[in-house]
Amino acid sequence: MPGEPRPPPGLSSALVSVRCIRYPAGDWGVGELWLDGDELVWHEAPRPGGVAEGAHRLAERFAAYFAGEAESFDDIEVRDDELTPLGRELQRVLRRVPRGEVVTYGELAALAGRPGAARAAGTFCAHNRLAIVVPCHRVVGAGGLGGYGSLGLDYKRRLLALEGVRVAS
Repeated sequence: MPGEPRPPPGLSSALVSVRCIRYPAGDWGVGELWLDGDELVWHEAPRPGGVAEGAHRLAERFAAYFAGEAESFDDIEVRDDELTPLGRELQRVLRRVPRGEVVTYGELAALAGRPGAARAAGTFCAHNRLAIVVPCHRVVGAGGLGGYGSLGLDYKRRLLALEGVRVAS
């Protein structure tokens, strides 16, 4: 059916209890939370268009975050069973980077105990399925912003500005 939410790529259809909550995020658009019961298994950052549907306390928290409130997601448990040992460590240290601060891909790798693995840190961020909860937008390149996938650098700039980070245009 057109307009029906489809599970994001890589989200197993075997998770029969997975449901999608679409939440409004002001001028950011509509975001999607994919939940297995109450466990967050995927988060799509808001994009223009779409229709909000469903309700969940976590959706309210994301809406508050995108409205500029200093919402923390440190209490959200995340699955890491599909990650490599390095991926688990990158995720752990990245979740400790506070709102309003950034690290480079090289610094993230070093914090995870793998200095020189900046490319691996970049690959980890590129495959992040839990945007904002695992805040890859807080990771920048040594000589600039780095990337931010299909949402692009303007979106990354907006997220960082929302958190009080000053970035060069």
